[in-house]
Amino acid sequence: MNEIQSELVAVLIAVQDEVPLVLTLDQGRNLPSGPLETRHRSLQRGMRLWVEQQTQCRLGHIEQLYTFAETAGLETGVQDHPRLIRISYMGLTRLEEAQQGWRGLYEYFPWENRREHGADPLLSEIARALTVWAKGDAARLWRCAETFGLDGQPWSDELVLHRYELLWEAGLLPESQQPGSWLAPGRSMPSDRRRILATALARLRAKIRYRPVVFELMPETFTLWQLQRTVEAIAGSPLHKQNFRRLILAQDLVEETGKAEMQAQGRPARLYRFKGTVIGTRHLMGSKLPIARSV
Repeated sequence: MNEIQSELVAVLIAVQDEVPLVLTLDQGRNLPSGPLETRHRSLQRGMRLWVEQQTQCRLGHIEQLYTFAETAGLETGVQDHPRLIRISYMGLTRLEEAQQGWRGLYEYFPWENRREHGADPLLSEIARALTVWAKGDAARLWRCAETFGLDGQPWSDELVLHRYELLWEAGLLPESQQPGSWLAPGRSMPSDRRRILATALARLRAKIRYRPVVFELMPETFTLWQLQRTVEAIAGSPLHKQNFRRLILAQDLVEETGKAEMQAQGRPARLYRFKGTVIGTRHLMGSKLPIARSV
């Protein structure tokens, strides 16, 4: 009977200079991980203590993602290797300054960043490669269109994992079982690490719609423009400035500090802070951040 081994994998996310970042090891090739220890009162508590001790990052919001299982030695065909159970967690933190090991999230998923015009040529290349893979199969073509927003279908920012898994299945990633001659650009990771990372980004994009977790990534005070740019960085899509402003203020999530920040051009911008008194209420009711409508 195969032995079972367990480990915790941490996906730590921050946003700095309008760029979503993830903490990595081995020059961007891996994610922080450690053994599961029974001395901790809970998995979440153990993961928090372990990460904060090893990375010196103080975590805000933290939650479990998924449990991934694989058999070590499966690819080599060796029998009786231990079965590895990976319990993945996502944690959010703030960076006061640049720190070693942090990499841009979109280095791993460049097709997910649709804020720049350069995303269109890449998505066109991916669409052509997926069409070749589909081989005229109607079910495959519909899946490609729905997942990547092709043929008039809307783009859903939450389908990060679906897009990654489709590219993997189509042999368009280095991690694919049978990689093809053309591979989608992006930094690869061994084993299931990039899949775990895709899971975290998908969860975060969904989460900011109904929980105020975006404020875990913000400094203590911020302008509404800085808040919008942070949400856009996570969603990977631009937002309508006036609509965003109106909805944020209407939901009573923030309050003015009475101070302002000087701008390079124009008048000073008002500084806001998150209303701590609404945290508990918003955890139950949801905050409905307006990231669905892009320009």
